[in-house]
Amino acid sequence: MMFQTEITLPQFSRGCHLITHLIEKHLPNLPSSGLLHIFLKHTSAGLTLNENADPTVRYDFENIMNRIVPESQRYEHDEEGVDDMPAHFKSSMVGASLTIPITGGRLNMGIWQGIYLCEFRNRGGARKIVLTVCS
Repeated sequence: MMFQTEITLPQFSRGCHLITHLIEKHLPNLPSSGLLHIFLKHTSAGLTLNENADPTVRYDFENIMNRIVPESQRYEHDEEGVDDMPAHFKSSMVGASLTIPITGGRLNMGIWQGIYLCEFRNRGGARKIVLTVCS
């Protein structure tokens, strides 16, 4: 089985947003075993797996990223604002794709894991994601 679809996420504010439910609602009946590949088609946001229960993790993640890549630094690539180059670098740090195993017809994530969109721009807009299921 091979399934692929492209979805558009709603616009999110800057920060880390749990999107597991948005991904799952666009998936077909999953095979008994396989892989879900998630690819984000943008260079100023990222995807990650992390803590899905305590919202302070999302807050701390944003603060840590801002300390590592501050907007107060001078960057050559700044035509779209002070958040532009820092967002590109943060995207490269976090990554633009995830691969999650499928076992027993379900995503095989840890009990405390969730899929996050990390929006690194102040106004990033709607983001496009490609979902591919392979068995």
